[in-house]
Amino acid sequence: MLFNDKKMKQPAVYIVANKRNGTLYTGVTSNLMARVYKHKEGLLHGFTKKYGCKILVFYELHETMDSAISREKQIKAGSRRGKLDLIEGVNPNWQDLYEDVW
Repeated sequence: MLFNDKKMKQPAVYIVANKRNGTLYTGVTSNLMARVYKHKEGLLHGFTKKYGCKILVFYELHETMDSAISREKQIKAGSRRGKLDLIEGVNPNWQDLYEDVW
């Protein structure tokens, strides 16, 4: 898979989970497709690999990396309930949104 196409690169904030209402990880990236692919394949060592967070349950695209980073910090500073509400507001069935990114 090639992930270096410029149209695929756009700052984004995302949340991956291991199951509905399970462990959540909030991150920021300049290439959502490539990053989520790496989570799914277990190519990123650390928290998401340890807890099996492979389901893309939320994402927001941003115009700039600065705005994406600010939003990531805002989401991370919030409560777990806030994150669950954010996910369920756009993805009430906790579908894997990875295919939507394509």
